This record gives sequence, structure tokens and C-alpha cells, in this order.
Amino acid sequence: MLPEHRSLERSREYLARAEKVLPGFASCYSRAPLSYARGSYPSYVEQGRGCELIDVDGNVYIDTTMGLCPVILGYSHPNTLAALSKHAEKGPLFTLPHRMEVELAEKIVEMVPCAEMVRFGKNGADATTAAIRLAREVTGRDHIAICGYHGWQDWYIATTDQNGGVPRSVAALSHKFAYNDIDSLKALFDGYPGQIAGVIMEPMSLAWPEPGFLEAVQALTRKNGAILVFDEIVTGFRWSLAGAQGVFGVTPDLATFAKCMSNGFPISALAGRADLMGRFAIGHAFWSTTYGNESLSMAVALETLTYLQENPVIDFIWAQGKKLHDGFNRIAAENSLGEYFESVGAPPRSVQVFRNPEKIPDLAVKTLFQQECVRRGVITLGCHNVSYAHTDPYVEKILSVYREVLGFMGEIYRKGERVEDHLDGPAAEPVFRRM
Repeated sequence: MLPEHRSLERSREYLARAEKVLPGFASCYSRAPLSYARGSYPSYVEQGRGCELIDVDGNVYIDTTMGLCPVILGYSHPNTLAALSKHAEKGPLFTLPHRMEVELAEKIVEMVPCAEMVRFGKNGADATTAAIRLAREVTGRDHIAICGYHGWQDWYIATTDQNGGVPRSVAALSHKFAYNDIDSLKALFDGYPGQIAGVIMEPMSLAWPEPGFLEAVQALTRKNGAILVFDEIVTGFRWSLAGAQGVFGVTPDLATFAKCMSNGFPISALAGRADLMGRFAIGHAFWSTTYGNESLSMAVALETLTYLQENPVIDFIWAQGKKLHDGFNRIAAENSLGEYFESVGAPPRSVQVFRNPEKIPDLAVKTLFQQECVRRGVITLGCHNVSYAHTDPYVEKILSVYREVLGFMGEIYRKGERVEDHLDGPAAEPVFRRM
């Protein structure tokens, strides 16, 4: 049962309405109700402020996911709102490009090591797909080597088990290699000699790169005449002002950015060497969209990147993220659950692993954790996407909730009870099955 003070009546009304008009209840799988503890979670929100979410019933929660990572400054940050308000009266879109496009491109060139020229889209998949098209155009090759998650477009989704509607011929051109396993990439180059156009990878996701791994990827890619693309949709402007390439000291040929560059507004960027990016001029590789020049998001992005340069945001999220990451693992160990619950990744973005008593990752266990956290006022997808709004009082509250919830779950494990018997509804469903 829900605590008496927390109603979800309106949220459930919207859920019933959504079922009739929205396949999957939302246009993003990771935000949809099926990803959370149904029966306990609010389904729709009304607004955000700082690191808090207010649902349609007026309940207030601390958010650890922050819009799936983009909201690095905090919801409704005053600088974001000021930039939006100042530019809104001028209009969002025009017949000609707004000067802001030049200024934002210059800002990214100033900040990012690989960036000599920049082009803009609206979401991460725009940028990663443009990078793949460019690599193919420049090299005259068709095959792609892939490591990590890169969005919903055919060339990547063809390699997953959610590949309905993707021609098999597309899947034949995309090949995965394993992170921190340079031999797996070498095997692809050996298996498709002179055929691989580009290597696209997340420079870091949850595992840290082993010493020399990224350097070896860069050397092997260059040796084989391919283009190296770092997908920095997550790490860009979060790991450092220069992204993960700035942290690890390896400069790719191209890099993609989106999530943190505009504090939640829809914009993405592909940046890279001028000799490559110049191929987007008319007559070569094609990437042109009506909303690629939308200037409201550019105004907010320019303000966000400037704010990141002028304030200790990156240092702050590393410090606060370490408190949450280490704190979760410490509390799990205190409850003799270290083998079952673990936070992995880097402090700016860490992810929790939930294992059942057989030490197997289990969505029912994750769902129970979500359920008990939200009852205590914390919304979580099972990750820490730390923002500048996660000040110490919020971090302390989150850790105090973890202490209660992991203590409760430890008792269930010690008594040998079924996790499913403690759920208010069905277990959350996997969004990314084999990605």
C-alpha cells in the first residue's frame, strides 16, 4: 500500500489515457512506466526544479536520473531560463541561420580537442548517424565497427535484438567489438580488410579504459585507414569540459555530443577534423534538417557551456557523484549485500547492478529497490546522473533512503523470502535487452 499522504490518482488517470493514444505510454522507452515499479511510481510529471520532480498529483521527489542525463545544471536553472526568455522574443526559427549557430560552433571548437568544425542536429542519434555517413563517404567503404550504445537508427539497432523493421542487409554491415579487448577490434579489421569505414565507440561507459586501450584503438583505426568516432553523447561536457577525450588524452577524428550541452534542450552536435567535416558541403555527404538551426536550444546551449566554463560544475559532480557511488557500495557492504548490489561506472554517472540471491542480475530486485526508494521520496532508474543541484542535503537524503531500503532488502535475503512477494505490481521490463 502507498503511504496515505501520497496520492497517484491523477497519474493513473493519465496512464489510462496514454494507453489509448501512446504506444508504450511514452515516446522514450526509458521514461515509460514499464521501466519503473508499477503500482508505486508516478507515471507523469508536471515540473522539475533543481534536482526535484513534481508529479501530476503534486508529490515531490528527489531525482537521481535527471532527464536521462542531460540536465547537468538542474531543472529550471536560472541561467537556462534567462537565456530562453531573452531569446524567445526573437523567435526560434528563421529563413536564414541565426548568428547563434556560429557562436555555438566557435564555443565547441574552443572546448573540444578534436573539434575544428561543427554541425548541429536535434538528438544524439542524428549526430552518430551523421558521423557514420561521413565516415562512409570519406573512405568509400560500407562496414562499421561498433562498441557501445549509439541510438535508434538502423545501422546500430540492426546489431541488437530490437531490430524489427531493419533490413538484414543493413545488419550485415555493422559489427560489434568488445570494450577493453583490442583483439576483438583487430579481428574485425582482419575479417573485413579494407572494408571498414569507421570505428564508433563510447570512450567510456561503465568500465574504465584499461591502460593503453584507447590509444591502441586509435592506432589500429589509423593503420587501417578508417575514421575513429567517439560517441560522447553521455561523457561530453560531463567527464570534463573537453569530454572523455580530454580526460583520457586520446583525440578521435570525429566526436558526437548532445545530453549535457544544453541542460535538457533538444540539440546535438558532430565535431571533428575540418577536412572531414567539410565533406558536408553541398555535393558530398548529406545532412540537412529544418530544425537543425533552431535557435532557442542554441541560445540555451551557449549559456550552458559558458556556465560550465565559468563555474566549478564538473569538479562538483565528480565530488558529489563519488559520495553517492561510494556510499551505495558502502551501505550494501554494511548490510552484507556487496555480492548482490553494486554501483559501477564513474562518479559523474554511475549505475547500480541488482542481483538476486543466486547472484544473477534480476529486474524484480531492481524493481523492489525502485519501489522502496520512491515510497521514501527518491526517484531512480538505477543510476546516478549527478547534477549541480545535488548539494549535500540531497546527497545525504538519498543515502539515508538507500540505508533504509538496502536494510529492508537485506532482511528479505536473510529470511529467504521471494522478492516478487514484496512488489506492489509487476517487475519492470527491460528497455535495452541486447544492446
